Amino acid sequence: MGRVQDKVALVTGGASGIGLSAATLLAKEGAKVVIADFNVEGAKKAAENIKSQGGEAVGIFLDASKEVSIKEAVDFTVEHYGTITVLYNNVGLTNLQKDLDVVNIDLDEWDRLMNVNTKSVLLGCRFAIPHMVKAGGGSIINTASMAAFVGDSVRSAYGASKAAVVNLTKYIAAQYGKDNIRCNGVAPGLILTPAAESNMPEAVLDIFEKFNALPYHGEANDIGYTVLFLASDESKFITGQTIQVEGGHYMANPSIADFKEFVSKAQSN
Repeated sequence: MGRVQDKVALVTGGASGIGLSAATLLAKEGAKVVIADFNVEGAKKAAENIKSQGGEAVGIFLDASKEVSIKEAVDFTVEHYGTITVLYNNVGLTNLQKDLDVVNIDLDEWDRLMNVNTKSVLLGCRFAIPHMVKAGGGSIINTASMAAFVGDSVRSAYGASKAAVVNLTKYIAAQYGKDNIRCNGVAPGLILTPAAESNMPEAVLDIFEKFNALPYHGEANDIGYTVLFLASDESKFITGQTIQVEGGHYMANPSIADFKEFVSKAQSN
């Protein structure tokens, strides 16, 4: 208990999944948490659940596609709790129907994902950093993705937007480190949030598990605990880094799973 005692955290996209896990863990460890989400009822419900467990939280509306809404979320946090010392930029969008290969991608979708996935991170930092400077420092955590580090057959805009988040994280860390402000990222692989479990066919989940180094999928708390670590003073000498939390899925030669299967079959014959 108390790993982030008395810190004030704004968690965007915190009504469900990874954001909800992070908000809950931050509050459990002593932070005052503002949960900002387009699903405002979900954000308020999450805050009520935290309060019922003895934590301190409030839920508010956020439209991460709009600059004014991001500023209002930061301003609300400062007005409600007096400061902001942790910012978790977690909002992100993807669209498998429109975000295709570079020849066929919907260009409006490209602009939409760049705006929400990358520009919202920039704006959250833009509005929060002056308050962190006044507070004597802070920790910014950005949700990137393993899509930032590899290529794929589709989701060109998503991957590019998350790669921009990874590099923007380094720039923020370099520019504001002397103000005692750290900025790090977390890059999830496939995480079994409720949305992922309900939307992904079992066969697709099996493919991902086949290529994981570990024999299971990630869960929301695997990211939540990483965010908690980066928000806490335990990580006070870490900045500009993006921690990959992906079960070793992208770590090895991509043919290793098939090769192991080949060897196993050969040995059994």
